Amino acid sequence: MIDVDFLWQRLKTVTDPEIFVNIVDLGLVYAVNASGEPDNCSVSVDVTLTSPGCPLADTIIEDVKGALLAVNWCKSVEVNLVFEPPWNKNMITEAGLMELGLI
Repeated sequence: MIDVDFLWQRLKTVTDPEIFVNIVDLGLVYAVNASGEPDNCSVSVDVTLTSPGCPLADTIIEDVKGALLAVNWCKSVEVNLVFEPPWNKNMITEAGLMELGLI
């Protein structure tokens, strides 16, 4: 079985370069799907941005790919940039809010 929870944890190593909080706790990762064999899988990630005009979108996408391809059993990563549902600050986790100093 492919450890999708581990992939979510890997995505916590990707930080939004403007906000300096990881993209999972910011609520920017909507879905992580993996297919294939546990030692040779393909991963698809649905990611959004805090705003559609984010100037660092390419950086975030490349960082997501890099974080997951660093896992030796991930052979390919597809990042889907989505805007539905639109991101809002209510999507930030409690850990993210604490890191931002909002609670």
